[in-house]
Amino acid sequence: MISYGINGLYAITPDIADTVQLCAMTQQILLAGVQYVQYRNKIADSILRLHQARALARLCKQHNVFFIINDHYDLAIEVDADGVHVGKEDIAICDARNYLGQNKIIGVSCYNQLELALEAERQGADYVAFGAFFHSKTKTNTVRASTDLLSEAKNKLGIPIVAIGGITLANAASLINHGSDSIAVSHGLYGAQNIRSVAKNFTQLFLKTDQTFSSSS
Repeated sequence: MISYGINGLYAITPDIADTVQLCAMTQQILLAGVQYVQYRNKIADSILRLHQARALARLCKQHNVFFIINDHYDLAIEVDADGVHVGKEDIAICDARNYLGQNKIIGVSCYNQLELALEAERQGADYVAFGAFFHSKTKTNTVRASTDLLSEAKNKLGIPIVAIGGITLANAASLINHGSDSIAVSHGLYGAQNIRSVAKNFTQLFLKTDQTFSSSS
Protein backbone atom coordinates (compact mmCIF):
# COMPACT_ATOMS: atom_id res chain seq x y z
CA MET A 1 0.00 0.00 0.00
CA ILE A 2 1.28 3.45 -0.92
CA SER A 3 2.07 5.84 1.95
CA TYR A 4 0.73 9.37 1.69
CA GLY A 5 2.25 12.34 3.47
CA ILE A 6 -0.77 14.56 4.03
CA ASN A 7 0.56 17.93 5.05
CA GLY A 8 -0.08 21.65 4.72
CA LEU A 9 -3.36 23.26 3.74
CA TYR A 10 -6.28 20.96 2.90
CA ALA A 11 -9.19 22.73 1.20
CA ILE A 12 -12.78 21.58 1.69
CA THR A 13 -15.46 22.85 -0.65
CA PRO A 14 -18.56 24.57 0.76
CA ASP A 15 -22.22 23.97 -0.10
CA ILE A 16 -22.40 25.84 -3.41
CA ALA A 17 -24.86 24.94 -6.16
CA ASP A 18 -23.16 27.05 -8.84
CA THR A 19 -20.53 24.74 -10.33
CA VAL A 20 -18.84 27.47 -12.37
CA GLN A 21 -18.43 29.61 -9.24
CA LEU A 22 -17.19 26.61 -7.23
CA CYS A 23 -14.55 25.78 -9.82
CA ALA A 24 -13.45 29.41 -10.16
CA MET A 25 -12.97 29.67 -6.40
CA THR A 26 -11.15 26.34 -6.25
CA GLN A 27 -8.90 27.45 -9.10
CA GLN A 28 -7.69 30.35 -6.96
CA ILE A 29 -6.86 27.94 -4.15
CA LEU A 30 -4.97 25.65 -6.50
CA LEU A 31 -2.97 28.57 -7.89
CA ALA A 32 -1.82 29.25 -4.34
CA GLY A 33 -0.19 25.83 -4.22
CA VAL A 34 -2.69 23.77 -2.23
CA GLN A 35 -2.14 20.04 -2.75
CA TYR A 36 -5.37 18.57 -1.32
CA VAL A 37 -9.00 19.37 -2.16
CA GLN A 38 -11.98 17.58 -0.66
CA TYR A 39 -15.36 17.81 -2.36
CA ARG A 40 -18.09 18.14 0.23
CA ASN A 41 -21.58 19.39 -0.63
CA LYS A 42 -24.36 18.41 1.76
CA ILE A 43 -27.13 20.25 -0.12
CA ALA A 44 -26.50 18.82 -3.59
CA ASP A 45 -28.53 15.99 -5.08
CA SER A 46 -26.82 13.06 -6.76
CA ILE A 47 -26.91 14.66 -10.22
CA LEU A 48 -25.31 17.92 -9.06
CA ARG A 49 -22.76 16.05 -6.95
CA LEU A 50 -21.64 14.05 -9.98
CA HIS A 51 -21.47 17.15 -12.16
CA GLN A 52 -19.44 19.09 -9.62
CA ALA A 53 -17.20 16.18 -8.72
CA ARG A 54 -16.34 15.58 -12.36
CA ALA A 55 -15.53 19.25 -12.89
CA LEU A 56 -13.36 19.45 -9.77
CA ALA A 57 -11.63 16.16 -10.56
CA ARG A 58 -10.59 17.53 -13.96
CA LEU A 59 -9.41 20.78 -12.39
CA CYS A 60 -7.36 19.02 -9.72
CA LYS A 61 -5.84 16.68 -12.29
CA GLN A 62 -4.75 19.67 -14.37
CA HIS A 63 -2.92 21.05 -11.34
CA ASN A 64 -1.60 17.65 -10.21
CA VAL A 65 -3.46 17.98 -6.91
CA PHE A 66 -5.00 15.20 -4.80
CA PHE A 67 -8.81 15.15 -5.05
CA ILE A 68 -10.78 13.55 -2.20
CA ILE A 69 -14.53 12.87 -2.02
CA ASN A 70 -16.39 13.24 1.27
CA ASP A 71 -18.55 10.25 2.26
CA HIS A 72 -19.57 8.99 -1.19
CA TYR A 73 -17.15 6.20 -2.09
CA ASP A 74 -19.24 5.35 -5.16
CA LEU A 75 -18.81 8.92 -6.41
CA ALA A 76 -15.08 8.67 -5.78
CA ILE A 77 -14.98 5.59 -7.98
CA GLU A 78 -17.15 7.23 -10.65
CA VAL A 79 -14.88 10.26 -11.10
CA ASP A 80 -11.64 8.38 -10.33
CA ALA A 81 -10.87 10.57 -7.33
CA ASP A 82 -7.66 10.04 -5.40
CA GLY A 83 -9.53 8.95 -2.30
CA VAL A 84 -12.43 9.28 0.10
CA HIS A 85 -12.97 10.78 3.52
CA VAL A 86 -15.40 8.97 5.82
CA GLY A 87 -17.03 9.47 9.21
CA LYS A 88 -18.21 7.02 11.84
CA GLU A 89 -21.60 6.58 10.16
CA ASP A 90 -20.19 6.04 6.66
CA ILE A 91 -18.65 3.02 4.97
CA ALA A 92 -16.16 0.98 7.00
CA ILE A 93 -12.47 1.51 6.25
CA CYS A 94 -11.93 -2.08 5.12
CA ASP A 95 -14.93 -1.91 2.76
CA ALA A 96 -13.78 1.44 1.35
CA ARG A 97 -10.34 -0.09 0.74
CA ASN A 98 -11.86 -3.08 -1.03
CA TYR A 99 -13.93 -0.83 -3.30
CA LEU A 100 -11.32 1.83 -4.00
CA GLY A 101 -8.15 -0.27 -4.05
CA GLN A 102 -4.78 -0.11 -2.35
CA ASN A 103 -3.55 3.01 -4.14
CA LYS A 104 -6.30 5.37 -3.01
CA ILE A 105 -6.33 7.65 0.02
CA ILE A 106 -8.71 6.94 2.89
CA GLY A 107 -9.15 9.61 5.54
CA VAL A 108 -11.24 9.18 8.67
CA SER A 109 -13.01 11.66 10.94
CA CYS A 110 -12.19 10.89 14.57
CA TYR A 111 -13.83 13.95 16.17
CA ASN A 112 -12.31 14.29 19.65
CA GLN A 113 -11.58 10.60 20.25
CA LEU A 114 -8.02 9.32 20.10
CA GLU A 115 -9.29 5.75 20.37
CA LEU A 116 -11.09 6.10 17.03
CA ALA A 117 -7.88 7.35 15.45
CA LEU A 118 -5.82 4.47 16.79
CA GLU A 119 -8.39 2.01 15.48
CA ALA A 120 -8.53 3.78 12.12
CA GLU A 121 -4.77 3.47 11.82
CA ARG A 122 -4.97 -0.25 12.65
CA GLN A 123 -7.58 -0.69 9.92
CA GLY A 124 -5.42 0.99 7.31
CA ALA A 125 -6.48 4.64 7.20
CA ASP A 126 -4.01 6.97 5.47
CA TYR A 127 -4.79 9.92 7.74
CA VAL A 128 -7.13 10.90 10.55
CA ALA A 129 -8.93 14.17 11.22
CA PHE A 130 -9.79 15.66 14.61
CA GLY A 131 -12.17 18.53 15.36
CA ALA A 132 -13.91 20.82 15.60
CA PHE A 133 -11.28 22.89 17.39
CA PHE A 134 -13.18 26.15 17.04
CA HIS A 135 -16.70 27.26 16.22
CA SER A 136 -17.46 26.09 12.69
CA LYS A 137 -19.70 27.95 10.25
CA THR A 138 -19.73 24.91 7.98
CA LYS A 139 -20.83 22.27 10.52
CA THR A 140 -22.91 23.38 13.50
CA ASN A 141 -23.49 20.04 15.25
CA THR A 142 -19.87 19.27 16.00
CA VAL A 143 -18.08 18.09 19.12
CA ARG A 144 -15.18 20.19 20.38
CA ALA A 145 -11.61 18.97 20.44
CA SER A 146 -8.67 20.36 22.38
CA THR A 147 -5.17 21.12 21.19
CA ASP A 148 -3.85 18.72 23.84
CA LEU A 149 -5.47 15.94 21.82
CA LEU A 150 -3.21 16.82 18.89
CA SER A 151 -0.10 16.55 21.02
CA GLU A 152 -1.14 13.19 22.41
CA ALA A 153 -2.13 11.88 19.00
CA LYS A 154 1.16 12.99 17.52
CA ASN A 155 3.00 10.83 20.04
CA LYS A 156 0.84 7.75 19.44
CA LEU A 157 0.00 7.77 15.74
CA GLY A 158 2.19 6.96 12.78
CA ILE A 159 -0.10 8.50 10.15
CA PRO A 160 -0.76 12.18 9.40
CA ILE A 161 -3.10 14.23 11.56
CA VAL A 162 -5.52 16.77 10.11
CA ALA A 163 -7.18 19.46 12.23
CA ILE A 164 -10.58 20.81 11.22
CA GLY A 165 -13.31 23.13 12.44
CA GLY A 166 -13.48 26.92 12.42
CA ILE A 167 -9.84 27.36 11.45
CA THR A 168 -8.69 30.85 10.50
CA LEU A 169 -5.38 32.58 9.95
CA ALA A 170 -5.64 33.84 13.52
CA ASN A 171 -5.87 30.42 15.18
CA ALA A 172 -4.25 27.96 12.76
CA ALA A 173 -0.69 28.29 14.10
CA SER A 174 -1.62 26.88 17.49
CA LEU A 175 -2.92 23.69 15.85
CA ILE A 176 0.24 23.29 13.80
CA ASN A 177 2.42 23.88 16.84
CA HIS A 178 0.54 21.20 18.78
CA GLY A 179 1.22 18.55 16.13
CA SER A 180 -1.27 18.89 13.30
CA ASP A 181 0.34 17.92 10.00
CA SER A 182 -2.45 19.54 8.02
CA ILE A 183 -5.30 21.98 8.55
CA ALA A 184 -8.61 21.51 6.73
CA VAL A 185 -10.32 24.79 5.90
CA SER A 186 -13.62 25.51 4.17
CA HIS A 187 -15.26 28.83 5.06
CA GLY A 188 -11.91 30.36 5.99
CA LEU A 189 -10.88 29.90 2.36
CA TYR A 190 -14.00 29.99 0.23
CA GLY A 191 -15.51 32.79 2.29
CA ALA A 192 -12.48 35.05 1.86
CA GLN A 193 -12.52 38.13 -0.36
CA ASN A 194 -9.12 37.25 -1.80
CA ILE A 195 -9.08 33.46 -1.78
CA ARG A 196 -5.68 33.04 -3.39
CA SER A 197 -3.97 35.43 -0.97
CA VAL A 198 -5.53 33.79 2.08
CA ALA A 199 -4.58 30.33 0.83
CA LYS A 200 -0.97 31.47 0.42
CA ASN A 201 -0.99 32.90 3.94
CA PHE A 202 -2.23 29.58 5.32
CA THR A 203 0.54 27.67 3.55
CA GLN A 204 3.13 30.12 4.88
CA LEU A 205 2.18 29.11 8.42
CA PHE A 206 3.61 25.65 7.81
CA LEU A 207 6.87 27.09 6.54
CA LYS A 208 7.16 29.28 9.61
CA THR A 209 6.65 26.38 11.99
CA ASP A 210 8.89 24.10 9.92
CA GLN A 211 6.29 21.34 9.88
CA THR A 212 7.26 18.46 7.62
CA PHE A 213 5.79 14.99 7.77
CA SER A 214 6.09 11.87 5.69
CA SER A 215 3.82 9.02 6.71
CA SER A 216 4.86 5.42 6.78
CA SER A 217 2.72 2.37 7.21
